[in-house]
Amino acid sequence: MRDTPPVEDLGNGIWSIPVPIPGNPLGYTLVYALETPRGPVLVDAGWQHEDSWRALTAGLRSIGADPSGVHGVVVTHFHPDHSGLAGRVREASGCWIAMHHADIDVLRRIEALGGLLQDETEAAQLRLAGAPEEEVAAYALLDTRMDPPALPDTALAHGELVDAPGRKLRAVWTPGHSPGHICLHLEDGDHLFTGDHVLPRITPHIGLYPFTEPGGGPDDRDPLGSFLDSLTLIPDIGAAHALPAHERRFDDLAGRTGEIIAHHEERLDLLAGALGPAPLTLWELTAALPWSRGWEAMAVRARRMAASETAAHLRTLERRGRAAPSRGRGGVLLWQRP
Repeated sequence: MRDTPPVEDLGNGIWSIPVPIPGNPLGYTLVYALETPRGPVLVDAGWQHEDSWRALTAGLRSIGADPSGVHGVVVTHFHPDHSGLAGRVREASGCWIAMHHADIDVLRRIEALGGLLQDETEAAQLRLAGAPEEEVAAYALLDTRMDPPALPDTALAHGELVDAPGRKLRAVWTPGHSPGHICLHLEDGDHLFTGDHVLPRITPHIGLYPFTEPGGGPDDRDPLGSFLDSLTLIPDIGAAHALPAHERRFDDLAGRTGEIIAHHEERLDLLAGALGPAPLTLWELTAALPWSRGWEAMAVRARRMAASETAAHLRTLERRGRAAPSRGRGGVLLWQRP
């Protein structure tokens, strides 16, 4: 795990408070505190863990604030390293929690699904992907359930201003990493809080969950296509400074968005090249692609994430007419060259 950097004063009433993610190679989430006359507004809150809570509390106190004085928490997306502590901050302060309405809908579906039913659904999805039964069994032994974060009480839409007195903080809907991911443009400071949408070195996970019915099924989303489209919006915002949730700050937003788009276009070409005249399962196609750690070295949890990312790329290829979906025995998902 990488070392956690210190709290930083970024000027213009903006503070960076690194909140650790115990046991995760990302190391920490950069929570930003924006000063307002009614108390700080936090951009993200960090992972739900006692070490994380202590770091957030100490960070706020080091800048002359406290969790009890927080005015609001605006969450860039529902993932636990961003939303986990929002409920605890609300308990301490009575503050509002805001999130894009699409991610609030996701949280409601997760809550309704329940733990055991969620496990059964994920096992069924692995079988549809063509995973060997021994890998399905290995996945079933994992404890993958997590308590969902607190439901926000404020739903945001694209272009809406956040309740940050004396500031002008506007939501920019950037779906892909999650259906309701938002960046936040601080128009009075020329900063863009990018969440996980644009990071300086790595690219966010873009997965299709569930792996879904191919070709116009009931869940016909295109998360990668949405991600690429929303990346093209970022340079037009004209913000000079990027404040991401991980790694480090950077300034060349246009250059970095161009690199991320090029990376995914290369992956799309590689995947299209792996398609042949004979249908292949999602598991076979995922195994055929290059991965940073190598397919053979991946545990089944990582393989499931890789398969979801491959499914997202296949959906984009379908939309572009470069992949043809079908069904095999038992409903297994298959793709081939059109």
